[in-house]
Formats: sequence, C-alpha cells, structure tokens
Amino acid sequence: MTMTIDEELLFSSGAEVTDFPLNEIIFTEGELPRYYFQIRSGTVKVCNYHEDGREIIHSVPFDGHCLGESFLFTDKVYPVNAVAITECQILRLEKNKFLKMIQNHHHLLYNLQTYTAERMYFRYVMMNSLSSYDPRAKIKKVMDCLKSYNQYTLKYSYQFPFTRQQLASLTGLCVETVVRAIKKMEQEKIVRIENGKIFY
Repeated sequence: MTMTIDEELLFSSGAEVTDFPLNEIIFTEGELPRYYFQIRSGTVKVCNYHEDGREIIHSVPFDGHCLGESFLFTDKVYPVNAVAITECQILRLEKNKFLKMIQNHHHLLYNLQTYTAERMYFRYVMMNSLSSYDPRAKIKKVMDCLKSYNQYTLKYSYQFPFTRQQLASLTGLCVETVVRAIKKMEQEKIVRIENGKIFY
C-alpha cells in the first residue's frame, strides 16, 4: 500500500488516527477545511446530494489516498461531502500543521501534484463516458477506469467493489437501469456475477 505522504512524517508533524464507522461523515459541503485527511484503511465516497434525493459520487478514494487536500490551499468551503462507505481509519492533521509540514518538506508538493494529476486523468475519462447515451457504455467505462487504476489486467480478475446503487450514483443512471444493464453485460460475458458480486 503506497501512502500519498509517509505516515511517520505525518505523525511527527502532529497527525492523529481517527476511526470512522460505516456511513460516518468525514466532512460536509459548506464546511471550512480544517484538516488534511489520509486514508489508512477503508473506502470513502466523495459526493453531492441533490434536493430530489439523488446522489452523485465523484470519486471513491481508499487505502493510502488523501481526500479534500486541494481545498487546504484555499479559503473556500468544501463543495462536496466525504462519507465512509466502509469502516475507515484515517490520519488527520490540522491545516496549519499540514501547511507548515509542506513548507518544511518541499518534495511533498510534487507527491501531491502527481497524485492529483493521476486522479484528474481518471476523473476526466469517467466524465467523458457520462456523455454516452448507452447505459452499458457508461458502466463499462467506469469499470475500465477502476480496473486500470487498480492495475488489474485479466478478464474477470477485478471484483467491482460497489453496490448497484453506488454504481448508479457514479454514472448518473437510476438503479433499475444499472440492474438491467449488468444483467445484459453478464449475458454478453462482459462481466461475471458470483453471489451478487460483479467480476470484470
């Protein structure tokens, strides 16, 4: 597991470990950023909730990833929410201590920029797929991105880690459409379903 910033450096700079149970909010839209967050274990969704009840998931960082770090360099509030979708253990470092650490260790800016660049690449690829009218094409593009990001290459080697509801939120589709599309993809041998889990 590769950490964005070395844990020992974070601890020596004053970081603490915080446990977040399933569905616990890490930060909310409209809140001022106060901490640098780095996931030690677990998975988080970065999302928005709409008034009609729809949820849009922008990204799903996991072990070793940081989240919301770019907002620490502005005075703006979070435009998104971060919610634990598994039990999470997260390293948390106060904003002023984080900025001081960055000033004292300039190489960290390169690490963060590299992480952001890779994340933005996959974000743009996924966003481009959302313009497709074909639900299966949208779903396949999301699966392609995540499988590639996690460095899986063989057919059916990647167990897709999200529920049908979460996949709907990632693609902007309704759950019923996702269920129908996944069944069709199974018939076409694009995915394999085992005990309700999707393998791609």
